[in-house]
Amino acid sequence: MEALNLLDSFLLSAEGGGFSAAARRLGVTPAAVSRNVARLEEQLGVRLFQRSTRKLTLTEAGERFLHEVSGPYDDLRDAFTRAGDDSQPAGTLKVALGMAFGRDYLVPLLGEFLERYPAIIPDWQFDNRPVDLIAGGFDAAIGGGIELNQGVIARDLAPVHVVAVAAPSYMRGRKPPGHPDELRQLDGIIRRSAGTGRLRSWVLTNRQGEHATAECRTRMIFDDPDAMAHAALRGYGVALLPMPFALSRLKSGELVRLLPDWKAELGSVSLYYPNKKLLPGKTRVFIDFVLEKFRGLNLTAE
Repeated sequence: MEALNLLDSFLLSAEGGGFSAAARRLGVTPAAVSRNVARLEEQLGVRLFQRSTRKLTLTEAGERFLHEVSGPYDDLRDAFTRAGDDSQPAGTLKVALGMAFGRDYLVPLLGEFLERYPAIIPDWQFDNRPVDLIAGGFDAAIGGGIELNQGVIARDLAPVHVVAVAAPSYMRGRKPPGHPDELRQLDGIIRRSAGTGRLRSWVLTNRQGEHATAECRTRMIFDDPDAMAHAALRGYGVALLPMPFALSRLKSGELVRLLPDWKAELGSVSLYYPNKKLLPGKTRVFIDFVLEKFRGLNLTAE
């Protein structure tokens, strides 16, 4: 097993471009990864990396060794996974989730999941920014906007619509809009894209297939939809929110939906995981559990 640990350090350092990236995925210190790579180099009698204060690059021998061991290493890892298939799924499950979506929709499922699989330890990262599933060493991710490269599979969990909402206190004494054009008369809690820095605008569609741009009078600008929902709850204005951020508040009556015949399609909430021939048991049961629980979940505006 020592040889596998040394290979882990080498392969993840090569993949991530440094000892720090490998250390984060292995849960050890960069110094420990560096020592492992040095021991591997000593055993092989070749230098695998050129080291500098700024970056880590493979030597010619390192490139050749990486090419030769990557395939056999994956097969060996699969063999270890198959050997443990009959045992109870166990280990640390590293998952990336959007902050509000993860808190509202995934955390409530943890109790049942841990009852089924008590040997699994959730290690969940809550962040609204898309993550690099492979480089970050995640077993899975839930959200949207993750790049689907060759090493990633996506399974849609639920379609998502954007709807116009406001607090009853804000709408008191105001005429509800009958068309998106009338939103210009109302104060807007506008979203700025965290990625591009631009203000988001939405084209709404009704059941007849008509399209109209939704534009409120800008009152405040936030870059987080959960913060927008909380501002709307306080009666600061109208917010155009993805349904996962609005649904529970609409059901409770804390928010009311404006323009009930109009919505914008945002895509889907998806479950992402590495494209491997054989997934670890902990990842496989998590995927099956999430797909089971989200089956039939309605996050649309219907």
